[in-house]
Amino acid sequence: MDLLDPPAVPDSSPIIELIEAFRRSKAMFAAVSLGVFDLLERQSDHVAALASQLRVEADPLERLLDACVGLKLLRRNRTAYENEPVASTYLCRASARALTGYILYSNDVLFRLWSHLEDGVREGTPRWKQEFGIEGGIFDNFFRTQEARETFVQGMHGFGLLSSPKVVEAFDLSRFRLLVDLGGATGHLAIAACERYLNLRAVVFDLPQVIEAARVHAKQSSAAQRVEVIVGDFFHDDLPEADLFAMSRILHDWAEEKIHTLLARIYQRLPAGGGILLAEKLLKEDKTGPSSAQLQSLNMLVCTEGKERTLGEYRQLLEDAGFSNVQGKFTGSPLDTVLAIKP
Repeated sequence: MDLLDPPAVPDSSPIIELIEAFRRSKAMFAAVSLGVFDLLERQSDHVAALASQLRVEADPLERLLDACVGLKLLRRNRTAYENEPVASTYLCRASARALTGYILYSNDVLFRLWSHLEDGVREGTPRWKQEFGIEGGIFDNFFRTQEARETFVQGMHGFGLLSSPKVVEAFDLSRFRLLVDLGGATGHLAIAACERYLNLRAVVFDLPQVIEAARVHAKQSSAAQRVEVIVGDFFHDDLPEADLFAMSRILHDWAEEKIHTLLARIYQRLPAGGGILLAEKLLKEDKTGPSSAQLQSLNMLVCTEGKERTLGEYRQLLEDAGFSNVQGKFTGSPLDTVLAIKP
């Protein structure tokens, strides 16, 4: 190499991709919010007809539709647009696997909270008051209306359908007989567990505002006769009897003081040999990844008092509560899993 040659210039494409990343997200968010995919699921049509039904201007709509074609969410057949299968499955409200609830929540709430990330880093607190003028965190604010509750819960359900089957198969749970899913929302984890383990019964335990969704989904399951729904607050009410407690996306919402309180309550309720199953995003031990867990930890900063953790950090929390034999696995799904046993 010639000593006079200038140093190689790093590839700029990762930076350019990040500059444009929010534009791709927002294009999908806007198309879902406007009902583009729902309308196209009923009929393929050209821009003028779609604009009339959506009550928007034709030229900007065409730009949005073409952007969705570029994102491989739509296909264009001459002048008509159609949903790609991925959009039909995940971006239509009527789909059983819809992620639209979480997309709408991301569009209406998270997109705005994230605009104050710098202040969240400076102050270490959620951004609800700064953006919406209201105190508290996600559960105080996002559950304040029925529509907000339903949007959030259905969003979590879509993610649960992707992750819960992987979570319940990561470890052999066949020795357990009664699972209680704390904060189980639509019951996706309890249902997945009962469908996999035919000798298992389950209870979905959650607040009255959200528990009705679990009844609806449990009735549609092949394991419906083995899934019970009980109203309760896991911080304050007596916990049901169980030999396995499960929590999906629960501990990452809270600061350590509340986690210690909750784990102590679970430990006291379990018999010897009973277990606790956590479904959370796991960070690598050196916290160098995965990126999805790192970004989710920032997400928790702007909207809750919690964060994502490594298996080692969960092990410490669980062992402090008295649990042993703490094991964790990356599942390849949106959530990973941790299992611990009461000696």
